[in-house]
This record gives sequence, C-alpha cells and structure tokens, in this order.
Amino acid sequence: MRRVVLNLRDNRPAWALPDSAAGAVAGAFPPGEWEVVDVRAPVSGRGDGGGVSEEALSAVTGAEVWIGYGFPRALLDRLLESGAFPGNLRWIHSAAAGVRSMLHPELVSSDVLITNSAGIHAEPIAETVIGAVLHFARGFDFAVRAQAARRWEKAPFEDQVGVVREISGAIMGILGYGGIGRAIARRARALGMDVVALRTRPSGEEDSVRMVHGAEGLASLLRECEYVVCALPSTDSTRNLLSAERIRLLRSDAVVINVGRGDVIDERALSDALALRRIRGAALDVFEEEPLPASSPLWTLPNVLVLPHVSATTPRFWERQVTLIRENAERYRSGRPLLNLVDKERGY
Repeated sequence: MRRVVLNLRDNRPAWALPDSAAGAVAGAFPPGEWEVVDVRAPVSGRGDGGGVSEEALSAVTGAEVWIGYGFPRALLDRLLESGAFPGNLRWIHSAAAGVRSMLHPELVSSDVLITNSAGIHAEPIAETVIGAVLHFARGFDFAVRAQAARRWEKAPFEDQVGVVREISGAIMGILGYGGIGRAIARRARALGMDVVALRTRPSGEEDSVRMVHGAEGLASLLRECEYVVCALPSTDSTRNLLSAERIRLLRSDAVVINVGRGDVIDERALSDALALRRIRGAALDVFEEEPLPASSPLWTLPNVLVLPHVSATTPRFWERQVTLIRENAERYRSGRPLLNLVDKERGY
C-alpha cells in the first residue's frame, strides 16, 4: 500500500495540525490504496521547518508522499542509512514557504518533487505590511513612546513638517513580486499609493504596477520609494541584496519593511542607518539570527518596530493549507503538474 505521512503537529497551537484538517487531508488519498500516517509527536515548524521525532523517523521509510514543515536532514539520513533513498519517496510538501533548509544536495539532485506553501501566507503578511506603513506614516511610533512615558506629546506631530504624513500618493517599492508581493501591491494601490516592483526578469505592466529589473532597476527603486518592502526568499542571489552600499541609496524619509528573510538585508548597515537617522524607520519581522539576540541594537532604536517572525499568523492558515494540499494531492494522483513546485536549483 502507498504511504503518505503527515508530520504537522507543531508544538505551537497556531501552527499545529487540528484533527479536522488532518481528516480533510487524509480524505484526499483514497483508502485501500493509501495508508495515511499522522505523526502525533510534536514537531517544530519554526523558520523554514526543522526538528524531527523518533515517530517521524520511523514513518519516513517507505513513504511516497511526505507532508510536513520542511524535510529535516535527519529524515534524509535515515533513508540514506537504510539504502532507501529515494526509494518510494516521490513528493515532499512543506507547510512553510521557505525551503532553503531542506535543499540537501542529495534531494536537489534527485527526482523527488518539492512543493511549498508560498502564497497561502500572502493575506496576513500583506495586512502586516500595511499596518507597518501606517505605524510610521501616522506617527504611531511617537505616540507609543509618549504613552509609555505618560507624556501628552504633540511636538513630533506638529513641529516636524512631513514626518507625519498621508500614504495616498506615496510610492512603495516591493522587492519580490510573487503571491505576497501582489497581495501587498493590491492593498497599497487601494489606499492610493503608487507601486514599483522588482522582478528577477524583465516584465511589462502588470496590475497597474510598474516593473523594474536588474541592478539598475533596484537602484532606481531605492532612490525613489518612501516605503521599501522586502518579500524575498533566502537564495544565493538574494542574500545581502540590500547591502550597505544600497542602503545608502535610500531616501532620508524611507521606511524599510522586511517580511521575507532576514539575510536579504545587511542588518548591521541597516542598524547604523537607523541609529544615525539616515532613514525614517524600519519594521522587521525577520532577522539574520532568530530569535533576535538581546544584544542587538534593533531592540532599543526608537525608529524600529520589531516583530518576532509572526506576520503570517492567522486563524485561516489551515483552511488555506488544506485547500492547497488537497488540490495538489488530486493533481499528483492524476499525473498533472503540481502547484507551488519548487525550482530546487533556484531555491524557491
């Protein structure tokens, strides 16, 4: 009998597979043909997924389909040690968007298909971005500090022309125009903002968003935009994309928002720019090291909003995840192309 393994019982309630969702996923694999193994041991889906239990290690041997938070190295090692790789394994689905940590050389060179959950996080992440834009545009950062000190403080709002402003007519630059980038752009345009997006390859107009590409396009975007949003995965081509040199191109009133991956930005250079008030502020949901060390200057800079990698959190996660898995299960069983198929060489 063919085997599918679910390893999604995260140790955090927001990301733990509920029984109703487990039943819905199992229903996509016809009984009698498929054995569905629901690993009950807690797993960690933090970051791009990781951690593995003895129960999961036992279940992976013989599995044709693996559905979990990534595919930790320990699982691959178990298959290699038993001489069972790739064996029956044909498809791995990650309930996380990032897959960098699971792109082991043996897996990359194999014929095993990998899909991810890119796109299902788009709506809550896009709302977080708009919240961050308003946080700085309307001076909420000033108000929060004044409230903590019990001060009735109007000076930041009335004595500094242009620091508190409207977002209608402002320009947002989006680095990474996938599902998340598009969801951000839709909301920004609905609020009257102009949007410029960076793509890896040339493209024409799309959804009334101006497209740029390459190093020159990135440089022009950074010089032009009041809000620069990073929604990029971590790959060889994106790491340190927002380098110290490029951070120096930003406008003095620019706000940097990162909801992609922490290593896309030179964190030290960004911290320096913020400390010296070379830019207006930053809202950061991801960091080079997570959890963010207590020694990081980002914790105490008054023009920084720190989020602990939670921009994707929503009670609708499993609704969207189950829909994606069931659709792909039907496609897999009928031999059709899978949604969210990862290019293992490019890393996303």
